Amino acid sequence: MLVGCKQPTTLERVQEEGVLRVITRNSPATFFEDRNGETGFEYELVKRFADDLGVKLEIETADKLDDLFSRLGQANGPVLAAAGLVASDTRRAEVRFSRSYLDVTPQVIYRNGERRPTRPGDLVGRRIMVLKGSSHAEQLEAMKADLPGLKFEESDEVEVVDLLRMVDEGQIDLTLVDSNELAMNQVYFPNVRVAFDLGDSTSLAWAMAPGEDNSLYDAVNAFLEKARKDGTLQRLKERYYGHVDVLGYVGAYTFAKHLQQRLPKYEQHFRLASQKNDVDWRLLAAIGYQESLWQPTATSKTGVRGLMMLTEGTAQAMGVSNRLDARQSIHGGGKYFTMIKNGLSDDLKEPDRTWFALAAYNIGIAHLGDARKLAKAEGLNPNKWLDVKKMLPRLSQKQWYRKTRYGYARGGETVHFVQNIRRYYDILTWVTQPQLEGSQLAENASHLPGINKTRPPEEQTQDEKL
Repeated sequence: MLVGCKQPTTLERVQEEGVLRVITRNSPATFFEDRNGETGFEYELVKRFADDLGVKLEIETADKLDDLFSRLGQANGPVLAAAGLVASDTRRAEVRFSRSYLDVTPQVIYRNGERRPTRPGDLVGRRIMVLKGSSHAEQLEAMKADLPGLKFEESDEVEVVDLLRMVDEGQIDLTLVDSNELAMNQVYFPNVRVAFDLGDSTSLAWAMAPGEDNSLYDAVNAFLEKARKDGTLQRLKERYYGHVDVLGYVGAYTFAKHLQQRLPKYEQHFRLASQKNDVDWRLLAAIGYQESLWQPTATSKTGVRGLMMLTEGTAQAMGVSNRLDARQSIHGGGKYFTMIKNGLSDDLKEPDRTWFALAAYNIGIAHLGDARKLAKAEGLNPNKWLDVKKMLPRLSQKQWYRKTRYGYARGGETVHFVQNIRRYYDILTWVTQPQLEGSQLAENASHLPGINKTRPPEEQTQDEKL
């Protein structure tokens, strides 16, 4: 009878139900949705674990770190937390941590131009904010024994990206973030700088409910060890944290150079795609430049490929068999843009409809809908791009995105995406006027409005790479 009543282990229960329930944070370093679907370092790693077990992955997000830990192990709740968690001593008293999969360093962040702190004592008297319940809050609390004048604020109304923005804008003096999250986000906050490393490196690990059941714990550790040995971990680290994406940061000088050297190779394809899809060829060319700098073999860190940067699924749906073929990519991109534009609600009129279509091309229609709803709630016009673009950056701010249906998104990037394309489109429209087309364009690219004929020193290295 005792044998017959034996309860299944956690791992057996997961396999019997066919579902791995995981709790995480809705943030750029963990889990979020973009135009390509669900993504994030933690999501991709834990998805591979679920696939390894042969079960479906079911993700839920916690609004607060404290909630994340309290929900672990509840009946029918998540059995695993994959959320960029530092395995601190305080947390070990609450949960059981796996082996580590990423070493990170806690860093003090300040605003460029302000007085730079160089040691812990310099934190006294500064406006400091960190995430409530974070390992950084634990660090600062422990430092009070030696620095009784140290004060800081904890907030569960923000995420790491909010803290970096607040430092960038001067709303707070300092914050603490881990090195991996800074590497991912620093490019979007030009005033953010590292003051100094606060202590030694720490380890990120997955968390499980405590207890004597080792089944899931052992399976997780075996998977992470395999991921380390077969290179999976290293590839994910490189994709998310290994380099800064320079697309969108190319200056006018480089654009003029590419206008002469690259566009002539693909202009005919843009014109033909324009005729088939009833869209200005120069707008398609501007999209292509923003996406790949008119490079047909370009590949993004998320695996999107080709001159128009199509996902594999989108390419198949648009009839593109080879994303690296410039002609196919351009025609597929034109078809996809037109499909998005036609799919927008009828209340969006030109020219705003085109700008909304560009935004949806970048961020997806779902997140764009969230931004329009935020605009309406603020008394703004959800059908005007000038109003909605004010709301898009809020999709990366926790106080706002948690109120939306589709959650976190890099809305600020989308605003820059549209602005850059409009800028390139305006230049292309100007230089392709009848009196400027032909040989004059190739010979006199310096006629482009706002383009300095002197090569900017800060762009020389970047230009050589391109």
